[in-house]
Amino acid sequence: MASNVNPTVRRRRLGQELRRLRELKGMTAEEVAERLLVSQSKISRLENGRRSISQRDVRDLCGVYEVEDQRIVDSLMQMAKDSRQQGWWHAFGDIPYSVYIGLETDAESLRVYEPQIITGLLQTRAYAEAIIRGGSPEASEADNDKRVEVRLRRQGRITAETDPLRLWVVLDEASLHRIVGSRQVMREQLEHLIEMSQLPHITVQVLPFEVGAHAGINGQYSILEFADAADSSVVYIEGVTSDLYLEKPLDVQKYTVMYEHLRAQSLNVDQSRQLIERRAKEYAR
Repeated sequence: MASNVNPTVRRRRLGQELRRLRELKGMTAEEVAERLLVSQSKISRLENGRRSISQRDVRDLCGVYEVEDQRIVDSLMQMAKDSRQQGWWHAFGDIPYSVYIGLETDAESLRVYEPQIITGLLQTRAYAEAIIRGGSPEASEADNDKRVEVRLRRQGRITAETDPLRLWVVLDEASLHRIVGSRQVMREQLEHLIEMSQLPHITVQVLPFEVGAHAGINGQYSILEFADAADSSVVYIEGVTSDLYLEKPLDVQKYTVMYEHLRAQSLNVDQSRQLIERRAKEYAR
C-alpha cells in the first residue's frame, strides 16, 4: 500500500463524509444544489471525489448541513486543503485517467480482465510504445511519449520492495496472438510476462479461445481494493472519451462474481504459463 494518502483518495474520503452529512440532514443532492445555486452534478462530483474540493465548498456545505461542531468543520477543511495537493502524475501534465492513477497508487490489490492486450502494469517499454501510438494515431509524439513514461512509472507499484500491489490478471488468449509492434516485441513481452508472473504477489491466467462465450464478453474492467476499511472497492471501466467508476456495493459485487467466473473458466497458473511460453517460442522462430 502507498505510504502516504494521495490527493485522489483524500478527495474520495472527504466526499464520502460530505455525503454522510447530507444524508443525516435528510437532503437530496438536488436540494443542496438549489440552496447553494450550483448544479446538481457539482454536488454529485464533489461527493464521489471526481472533482477537486475547495475549502469554500466545504464551508458552504457545512453551513447547509448545520454542522455545529467546529472541530468537524476544521477537520473537513483540512482534508479539502490536503486533497488539493498534487500526486506524482501531475508532473506529466493533463492525464485523462489521472483519477484512476490516484486510486491505483493507493490500492492494496487489483484484479484486471483484459480481452485484447497485455495489461499496462505488465507491459515492456517497446510494447507500451506500440500500444499507445497505435491507439492514439492523432496524438503528438510528445503526448504519446508522456503517456508511455506514466505507464512505466505506474509499474513501480508492483516492483516495490515493501507493500507491492497484489495483482491478479486474466488475459484473453487473443492478447497473446495480437502482434503489437513486431514479432520480436511480442517475444520480449511474453518473456517479461512469464518473469513477472513468477513473483509471489502477481497471478496471471489465460482465458482460452475454446471457452467461447464467457463472463467478460462485454469488455475490459478492473476491480481495485484498499487496505483502509473507509475506502470501498471500485470497479473501473476505461472508455475512449470518458471512464466509468462504480462504487455501489451491488455493482462491485456483480463484477466480483463475474471475475470469479472468469478465473474459474481460465487455465490455471501453470497451464497459463506454459501456453505463454509456447507462444513466445513461436515468435522467436
